[in-house]
Amino acid sequence: MKICVAKTAGFCMGVRRAVNMVLDASNMSKEPIYTYGPLIHNPQVLQMLEEKRIFRIDEIPEKGSGIVLIRAHGVPPEDEKALKDAGFTVINATCPRVVKVQMIISKYAQKGYSTIIMGDEKHPEVVGLLGYAKGKGHTITSMDQLLALPRFESAVVVAQTTQNTAFFDQIKAWCETHSPHYKIFDTICGSTEKRQAEIRNLAEKNDAIVVVGGKQSGNTKRLAQIASLTGKPVSCIENISQIDYGELSSAESIAITAGASTPNWIINETYREIESHFQQQHPVKAVLCLIRDFLLKTNIMAATGAGFLTYACSKLQGIAHDLDHALIAMLYVLSMQILNNLFTIKSDKYNHPQRAVFYEKNQRFLCVFAVLSGAAGLYLSFISGMLSFFILLFMSLLGLSYNLKIIPFVSKKRQFARIKDIPGSKTVLIVMAWGMVTCLLPAFANQSDWRSVAVVFLFAVGLVFGRTAFFDILAVQGDRITGKETLPILLGEKRSFAIIKYVLIFDSGLLVSACFVDLLLSGAVLLAFIPLAMLLLIQFFKNNSLISGAHREFIIEVALLTTGLLAAVI
Repeated sequence: MKICVAKTAGFCMGVRRAVNMVLDASNMSKEPIYTYGPLIHNPQVLQMLEEKRIFRIDEIPEKGSGIVLIRAHGVPPEDEKALKDAGFTVINATCPRVVKVQMIISKYAQKGYSTIIMGDEKHPEVVGLLGYAKGKGHTITSMDQLLALPRFESAVVVAQTTQNTAFFDQIKAWCETHSPHYKIFDTICGSTEKRQAEIRNLAEKNDAIVVVGGKQSGNTKRLAQIASLTGKPVSCIENISQIDYGELSSAESIAITAGASTPNWIINETYREIESHFQQQHPVKAVLCLIRDFLLKTNIMAATGAGFLTYACSKLQGIAHDLDHALIAMLYVLSMQILNNLFTIKSDKYNHPQRAVFYEKNQRFLCVFAVLSGAAGLYLSFISGMLSFFILLFMSLLGLSYNLKIIPFVSKKRQFARIKDIPGSKTVLIVMAWGMVTCLLPAFANQSDWRSVAVVFLFAVGLVFGRTAFFDILAVQGDRITGKETLPILLGEKRSFAIIKYVLIFDSGLLVSACFVDLLLSGAVLLAFIPLAMLLLIQFFKNNSLISGAHREFIIEVALLTTGLLAAVI
């Protein structure tokens, strides 16, 4: 069974922007926060907003207070004015591409032009657009409706941004022939065009299509309609409980796409559910995936990677067979990762729903396991030396205090009460903590040459940064919901990918250079391939939709294991 996910599936720019704006407002303000109408057409997102005490108002009261966000679809200008007059602080989250259409209509309406809008009359975006037409707006959803309109002396023709591109081409062709004086603006969003073109291509190449999105989402419905024109079975669902495996049972390949208002966590959950269902038909694959998922959920895989990386760092520093510090690193990472997951069950419901369920069911056992692992690591560090013990103790206390309110610091924009609130803190602290236990603790215990220690430390934190920042990018939507301060939230996904690229290239070059100047063993040059391999894997996973999230995490963790294996032979 082959399963692929459309590259264009999920939040479009406008929806992502609106969701980010409302979440940022929620995380940074204590005022009541509302959306005017549903922010987007997705029931899971709307439920998530209610859980964060972001409610919606459908009618404008005479008096109000707090913050109101105008949804991505936009509203008539008189509604925005009425909200401000009522006393609300208004944040306009209208999609910039919708704003562009509003400005086109407004410009020509002031000149007396009539407006023809290709779109659903009752759709929120179209309702908002009509508000700019000064009473001269007309909507059409078919050629018959266009033909029924009078021939205007002057008219502007636009489209709802999520409309069918093929239908708009028909309208343009008719207008150019019969009403060449009409001004035509192709306002269908580029994202919509790509989404529709991709689903046509995927429907031709696969045996079945699953479209994920809200039932009220117009662009989701159109994706299903376009896919169904190929004659392939199309299943349109809002959540995994609606998957009809009877329709999919005979398919050898399945393509998953999603509307512009469908969050990543719903798409990922759909992928995992379909993958898991069909794996049950192959016992060997099912067992292997069960083992993989257990190692990832319990963080045993991550902890083992830390241990292997520590062994590699010790070997690079000239410390032979340093298994004690490898074990200390394993125990520390295992303890901190489990405790962090226990604190972040809420965000895992979006990023890793299976892990969230696992941690909810086994909280007590996992908590005891984490405490025992941390205590064992501290005991081994105590045997290693008092300096190592106090450093590890400090790091453990710092990790435990990550979610606690201990910082009485207020900036111009917000209050920082926890380490968690500091922008980029999660990514940076994980990288520095791993660098400390994998490289510096062995160095302190063995009084290694500071020059080789500096090189090895940069090598270790570079690898860990690539791993951690990539995982943070995969989890960016869920982290933003729960207010986690990761690097991708601070800098954006594109910049984060660029930084990962430069860090890993630098990492590889640094190790090669250090070997040439005899700072490290000549055989250490083999390890320079690890950062490059990780970079290629991350780039491949970024562009490839055939690999599930669990596979990606597992393979990246294997890259850290490989450092220890290569170090053992140099």
